[in-house]
Amino acid sequence: MREFWNFIRQNITEIGEQTLEHIQLTLISLLIATLIGVSLGILISQKKRLAKPVLTVVNVIQTIPSIALLGFLLPVFGIGVVPAIIALFLYALLPIVRNTYTGIKEVDREVLEAATAMGMSRPQILLKVELPLAFPYVLAGIRTASVINVGVATLSAFIAAGGLGEFILRGIQLNNANMILAGAIPASLLALFFDATLGLLQKQSARLLRPFLYGFMLLFLALFIYVLIPLSNDNEQLTGGFPTEFVQREDGLNKLMEAYEFDIEYVELDPGLMYQALKNKKVDVISGFSTDGRIKAYDLFTLEDDLNYFPPYHAAAMVRNEVLKEYPELLEALNLLGQRISDSKMAELNYRVDELKEQPADVAKDFLHELGMKTAVERNGEGDLIMGSKAFTENYILAHMYSILIENYSGIDVEQKLGFGGTKLLMDAMKAGEVDLYPEYTGTALLLLLKANSETIDSLMQKNDAVYQYVKAQTNKEFGFSWSEPIGFNNTFALMVRKNTAEKYSLKSISDLAALLNKPD
Repeated sequence: MREFWNFIRQNITEIGEQTLEHIQLTLISLLIATLIGVSLGILISQKKRLAKPVLTVVNVIQTIPSIALLGFLLPVFGIGVVPAIIALFLYALLPIVRNTYTGIKEVDREVLEAATAMGMSRPQILLKVELPLAFPYVLAGIRTASVINVGVATLSAFIAAGGLGEFILRGIQLNNANMILAGAIPASLLALFFDATLGLLQKQSARLLRPFLYGFMLLFLALFIYVLIPLSNDNEQLTGGFPTEFVQREDGLNKLMEAYEFDIEYVELDPGLMYQALKNKKVDVISGFSTDGRIKAYDLFTLEDDLNYFPPYHAAAMVRNEVLKEYPELLEALNLLGQRISDSKMAELNYRVDELKEQPADVAKDFLHELGMKTAVERNGEGDLIMGSKAFTENYILAHMYSILIENYSGIDVEQKLGFGGTKLLMDAMKAGEVDLYPEYTGTALLLLLKANSETIDSLMQKNDAVYQYVKAQTNKEFGFSWSEPIGFNNTFALMVRKNTAEKYSLKSISDLAALLNKPD
């Protein structure tokens, strides 16, 4: 607990900024949803034939997974606040539309008949009878939508929209409980605050209809001016988009900028959305992987690491020693993949999954079949050991390859738990015995798992076999993990730009990028 409070004190300014961003995202989306949702609720209460299709549509929107919806919006609206507000607005629609419609339909028929008998017109009945009586229902819908939006807004960090999700995302990827709590606790408190405040308003709804409408319009206008108008400003400076792990890790962004002596404005992005953001010109520079299939698919250009900053990232299986003692035949099956995949071949396999939309398991099986290896045995369900993987295409493919080889050449059943959100999460699962093996990279082990000092890193840099031998010995000593033979390819980090950007600024290397960024405006 003491560590958590120390973390809060050290990061209080950033927590405050993220909280304000979170409130802005929630309020703007909620105001837009209220304006449109109440209007739709009134419309379908008056036009009964529209009720079923409208309610069906808003129900379907509510079932779309949040991260999937953000992915759909990114190519059209880019990264940042706009797609986040659109997504939150869509999620807030259902309770507001449904409650407005229900509130109006629940008005006592005798009251409506009395209003008609008094000579009121249909619009007068709506404005002076139905809406005032339905107002508590409307506020209840807005109250529910506010709580939903506070929660969903944490996912806005995936597309660089800010908010308390930034700490949560970093904490998950870096396995830092203090970071997760620093985002989760304020978000929970915000949800409780919105719920309690709107609950009080709901109790006083009879007296607050007119002030609510005036206040709603003024708040909407103020937030529109404050947040949305600045979004239209163009920025000619190159911007970067990088995953949180790359920003935080030892061989990541900060040390890279120090080595090449440059600085760049950047946003933190989910790795799965990063390439798409570059393709759609929402960012200009990303940190990708040299064997990624999207380099070819998106017509990207890899900048040469002319200072040899990035260490080698050769892939192999990392296995718990206890498992090898129980199944000594396991290592022989894993080593069948040793030195069998080149850089270009791995890029091709990744391309088939990323762009041709083939399944990682099918791509893995096809490749092993090309090598003349057995692939017939396939088991499902609980196994003798558990194969893990990280949440990116290449790691999925390699995990499936290793699983197929193990089951066909050792007779061991493999259960898969794939898609861990970060290296440290997967390592913790290995240490706890919840995962028995997974595909890892020598560079990641050197810098993130073993946290080698600068002297060791400098002595090993660009020495492929030396890095492998070092991490093999040290992970066995520190964690009790062994390594299979390297697979062959080197999936090192790389900075990438669009080809037309490289041509426009004559960029060939990271040094060229540094010179461009350091050029006076």
